[in-house]
Amino acid sequence: MRAARAVPAAFGAAAAAHLGALLAHATTLAHLTKPALMPLLAAAVLLHGGSRLLAAALLCGCAGDALLQAEGRTPFLLGMAAFAAGHLCYLALFARHGTPGGSRTYRLAAAYAAAWLATVALLWPGLEAGMRLPVVLYSLLLTAMALAATRAGAWAAAGGLLFLVSDSLLAGGLAGWPQAPAAQFWVMLTYAAAQALLAYGVHRCVAAAGAGSGRPAPARAAVSP
Repeated sequence: MRAARAVPAAFGAAAAAHLGALLAHATTLAHLTKPALMPLLAAAVLLHGGSRLLAAALLCGCAGDALLQAEGRTPFLLGMAAFAAGHLCYLALFARHGTPGGSRTYRLAAAYAAAWLATVALLWPGLEAGMRLPVVLYSLLLTAMALAATRAGAWAAAGGLLFLVSDSLLAGGLAGWPQAPAAQFWVMLTYAAAQALLAYGVHRCVAAAGAGSGRPAPARAAVSP
């Protein structure tokens, strides 16, 4: 029980340290803390009896975080692939445990599709030729994950939306858009919050599905948003 309480707190402390390091331009501390975030979140999920597939999604994020710290196109593309694998894990979880949205789903799908098309249209001119197709395909998968997250409750839906915001900020920098002050801080703030909300929301959704089916449900307090 002590570990189950301590690990989410350690994630919060590591996230605060990382964000503070970004604001203070403490590059070494930022590079050390970034890859630690998702393993701590995954450990919190597992310590509370959560889904291994959810932990795998978070660990894919860890791989992406580490790869994006390296310079060059190849590490960036590999990092994008790692995040894509995480989105596939989330999609499998939402398909397995999410609830149908009815007509609301079609309205949300139209809104998310319009947002994706608009973002791609704005990014396209500023992207290098070799990055256009990977960014378009990745952003389509990310948008599908964010839409599917709406089937897993408000917490997961908010996490999916924040993931879209975070990666849109990152893609804007890639396309040469004007950047806000402390741009990386905002990318990581929205990203860390997105993953925490997704972890919490998916854990609750899986617990509710387990309770409804009569199977033993995992603890409900996996990760505080």
